[in-house]
Amino acid sequence: MYFTNDSMLPENQLPLIITVAPYGPQWLPSDYPEDIPVTWEQQTQKAVDCYNAGATVLHLHVRDPETGHGSKNFTEFNEQIARLRKAVPKMIIQVGGSISFAPANDHEKAHWLGYDTRHMLAELNPKPDQITIVVGTTQMNILDLTTPDDVEGTQLANPAMQAAYQNMVADANPEFYIEHLKRLRKNGIQPMFAMAHVHTLEAIEHLIRTGVYMGPLNHTMTALGGAGGCGRNPFDFMEWVRRAPHGSVATYESLWRTVAPYAAMAVALGIHIRVGIEDNQWRRKGERMTSVQQVEQVVRIANELGRKVANGDEARQILKIGTWYDSPDETLASLGLPPNRKEGQLGFIVKETDGRPHPPAASSDGHPIAGQFAAQ
Repeated sequence: MYFTNDSMLPENQLPLIITVAPYGPQWLPSDYPEDIPVTWEQQTQKAVDCYNAGATVLHLHVRDPETGHGSKNFTEFNEQIARLRKAVPKMIIQVGGSISFAPANDHEKAHWLGYDTRHMLAELNPKPDQITIVVGTTQMNILDLTTPDDVEGTQLANPAMQAAYQNMVADANPEFYIEHLKRLRKNGIQPMFAMAHVHTLEAIEHLIRTGVYMGPLNHTMTALGGAGGCGRNPFDFMEWVRRAPHGSVATYESLWRTVAPYAAMAVALGIHIRVGIEDNQWRRKGERMTSVQQVEQVVRIANELGRKVANGDEARQILKIGTWYDSPDETLASLGLPPNRKEGQLGFIVKETDGRPHPPAASSDGHPIAGQFAAQ
């Protein structure tokens, strides 16, 4: 993204979009009974409470009330989306593309479901506004960013459950994501690109330049840690901000107690943030923090810095929900990226002009009259 000398002024920044992930499919209800919704009424009310606190994007996983585990039942997804459409009609519903990666018990490994099952998300009805999609298979070993304090009192304190998560892989080869992008477009569902490191931007740009994806670029960087993704080095964060296309919408997602510091950086830089118990359960060491409280904390940070928090209509407009493009050139132009190289074109590519010289508006000393004489 390109920063001009007034980009850090909050009045020139887009309203802040707060995404909340309040369902935490990796947790059991006993891990945080005060804030893990189980019944359908509780799951729906959680969305209402988060929206009222200031969140405008709901990262949705569905929990089966009978088992307490994350649901893989598409009928339950459809029914819950219908409830949410009535309860929070202005909230953007973003379904987690993994469906549920949580193991049913500590003897299983955590894993994402197969391609055919994940493709079925594109057929949800009522359809969500967004579905997260990973481009490129990535290791998701969050334990490298996890301390004993982070998981105290939860199932992740169990060594057997840690072993189940340690080797989790987000399986997303081209066979999956090329087909999935086609199905999402066919059904009018916007992808939210979930990435683990800055190199995913290169892969997404290739998809755009080759016409595989033609639409707005909304993307979330996720601090995964381990060998598969970025950790907590702020220079990784800043490199992603620097290289993100100028016309894209960028959201950051950290883990555990670093969610709040990265939220502060994101708010200051004019990008967006995700919070919620799926990523973090703590205000500070030893003190729990609910999803609603996390949203409220980010709202306070935004208010202190003078940055407006987006309402539902503004978030939908910023993310360009429902917008699609018809060519790579149109997509590249909307993102502020150079056009594709034409045959025989040499050097660095810039946008085309009419090629004619135009008189300067001012001379080298900045005086407009002197500039007029210089043009004659």
